[in-house]
Amino acid sequence: MTDSQDVRGGVVTSYKNAPTRTVTAGGVTFAYRDLGPRSGVPVVFLTHLAAVLDNWDPRVVDGIAAKRRVITFDNRGVGASTGSTPRTIQAMAKDAVTFIRALGLEHVDVHGFSMGGMIAQVIVETDPQLVRRLILSGTGPAGGEGVKNVTVLSHLDTVRALFTLQDPKQFLFFTRTANGRRAGKEFLARLKERTHDRDKAISPIAYNNQLKAIHRWGLEKPHDLSAVKQPVLVANGESDRMVPTKNSHDLARRLPNSELVIYPDAGHGGIFQFHDQFVQTALEFLER
Repeated sequence: MTDSQDVRGGVVTSYKNAPTRTVTAGGVTFAYRDLGPRSGVPVVFLTHLAAVLDNWDPRVVDGIAAKRRVITFDNRGVGASTGSTPRTIQAMAKDAVTFIRALGLEHVDVHGFSMGGMIAQVIVETDPQLVRRLILSGTGPAGGEGVKNVTVLSHLDTVRALFTLQDPKQFLFFTRTANGRRAGKEFLARLKERTHDRDKAISPIAYNNQLKAIHRWGLEKPHDLSAVKQPVLVANGESDRMVPTKNSHDLARRLPNSELVIYPDAGHGGIFQFHDQFVQTALEFLER
């Protein structure tokens, strides 16, 4: 049942109650959620390794959806979307563009987190006219330092989490300081707020294909980012173990129209740990 305060004038304002919809294009049925006001340029969220619709922090989604239309989706072969998961970031980007165009959208803002930020960089290269503004959080450029190690880190921290009966994201996304541990627990609790119509977990095959795609991205030659004319907001925590923070500095330096935000005592999930500040910064950036 939808809470009345989460729907205003027929517009869904809460991620926890946003219905899961589908659209079919390019032989794939994409699962997605769509909330926030209907006017203005929509913000399409591209998510991280192993994530499905329910892995977005509702504070980040709801915060941005208070002012902007937000669309989240499962890429091909992930969660409730059909098809098989590609093994390259480039193919994932092509699928994302197919999904965006299937909704009849000709102009979007894009927020890519982690692997989603890699996909976003390819979209802005292949379909620059589609993207107005870009937010790249917890991510790195092709050939970025340490990106090829994501596979090893993910495996190690998954084992570590199994032994300590914790969620791997506690280790992968947050620092081991008191602040980081607390932020991790709060984030993981928020991911459980939605209790109905939850998405399917990623399959082991899809997860493995994503790991291969990220590994390949890490081995690629650097792309020429000087051609990206769109304004870009780059954000990360100061101690990102998954995609080392120096990659965020590198992105900001190489993108001609960028600004950089680094959160203190925070890791890969810095935008979730500092969700209030991130939402405010993101909305200011998107509304310019």
